[in-house]
Amino acid sequence: MTNQEILELFKEIGVLKSGHFRLTSGLHSAEYMQCATIFERPSVAGRIVAELLSKLPSGIDTVVAPAIGGINMGYEVARSLDCRFIFAERQDGVMQLRRGFHLEPSERILVVEDVVTTGGSVKEVLKIVDDIGCQVQGVASIVDRSGGKADFGVPFVSLVSVDIKTYQPENCWLCDSNVPMTKPGSRV
Repeated sequence: MTNQEILELFKEIGVLKSGHFRLTSGLHSAEYMQCATIFERPSVAGRIVAELLSKLPSGIDTVVAPAIGGINMGYEVARSLDCRFIFAERQDGVMQLRRGFHLEPSERILVVEDVVTTGGSVKEVLKIVDDIGCQVQGVASIVDRSGGKADFGVPFVSLVSVDIKTYQPENCWLCDSNVPMTKPGSRV
């Protein structure tokens, strides 16, 4: 699938949304990527992940994802690669492995996320993995919103890159136009 075909599919199934959004960063935007919607339809999720598989490094032992956005993606990637999957989550504001999840220094890791904007959650997971001494093979996402700025120090692949404009609240034309605002995402 081409970048445009993927974006058309995302519009069709409600992944790419239009409106007035306050992002986790505090910035405002007229568009929002809700990748969790992909996983409402397992056959679509399978197709999307299958498109990404050819870009992934080989020899992965474990897929690790940040909660909450990366959980469905991580599970589907691990299932497709027939390897182990775990996720990290925040406790008291700090990303960590919980629920009995653990890693061994010899493990070859792929970190996955649904959408990378600043890469902050991925970097938090990479720190956990690096502190244990695992061998990070790369980072993968469905959507790269970073404008090519995300740098994790390891290979980074995404299925699609999008340029979604963001605005400081004080310079937001949507606010000036009194467009009702929505606060999507997983962090409140």
